[in-house]
Amino acid sequence: MKIHRSDRTRRRFLGLIAAAAAAHIAPRIATAEARPPIKRSIPASGERVPVIGVGSWITFNVPPEPAAEAPLVAVMRAFFERGGAMIDSSPMYGNSEAVIGGLLKQTPNHDRLFSATKIWTVGKAIGRWQLEQSRRLWGVERFDLVHIHNMLQWETHLETLKELKAAGKVRYIGITTSHGARHEQMMHALSKETFDFVQFTYNFADRSVEQRLLPLAAERRIAVVINRPFDGGNLFSAVAGKPLPEFARELDCENWAQFFLKFIVSHPAVTCAIPATSKVEHMVENMGALYGRLPEAEMRRRMVREIQAL
Repeated sequence: MKIHRSDRTRRRFLGLIAAAAAAHIAPRIATAEARPPIKRSIPASGERVPVIGVGSWITFNVPPEPAAEAPLVAVMRAFFERGGAMIDSSPMYGNSEAVIGGLLKQTPNHDRLFSATKIWTVGKAIGRWQLEQSRRLWGVERFDLVHIHNMLQWETHLETLKELKAAGKVRYIGITTSHGARHEQMMHALSKETFDFVQFTYNFADRSVEQRLLPLAAERRIAVVINRPFDGGNLFSAVAGKPLPEFARELDCENWAQFFLKFIVSHPAVTCAIPATSKVEHMVENMGALYGRLPEAEMRRRMVREIQAL
């Protein structure tokens, strides 16, 4: 196949960016790989997935052009080099799906990819069309997980997803909400129908799901994906200038991002958290939560008291 000069230039440019970033993070990767990554089982199948994934809201919504995508190539490569698998997106997220597809082409060794997107539209026929468009943008044969985004016409789209799952065109079915909204409706949906996954918000600033949604997901054997683990970045503002508590060393935490994430994924009902970032150094920090020790019940309470005292 003939490669145009512009294609060669693009590949050379992206390769240089990725190589520079890889050199920067290589020592930390070596340290992390000495320990096994933390994984959780999907109740519906027993398949195990790494507890830290990556979201793409805002951070991957850039023009699908070489100059805009170039910094994100290194971010994607760092994600897989550090043991990641689940990438979460949605048609709602602007150019994110097209950019993910482009980044995957520039990312070697992404065989462990766990692709997760959403249906976010009205009408059954349009929902099918939208999902096929997403598949083409990602460049995958099929999605591992398709959620119904923010419960929009969830009963209609659930019929579609059941059909696709039965045909082997989708592996898992889920439903989402965010920003701590629509919990009563979510409780109803999870109690009425069978879902493999559910996604909602959980973080130090919003722990309301501990009361009902997390226990219900555990009871119904539904895998849980957590969005907005940093409360949209507000948690970092709350701890700005404050040192990490000494006891964080007992959890192998090197920074606040890992402190926040390990609290979330240590909940027995949580399967994976999906922090979003467009910076390599932040990806490295986030993926550090995939390794080392997790807090048990008493330590989790201590972590809550620490944050509440700020």
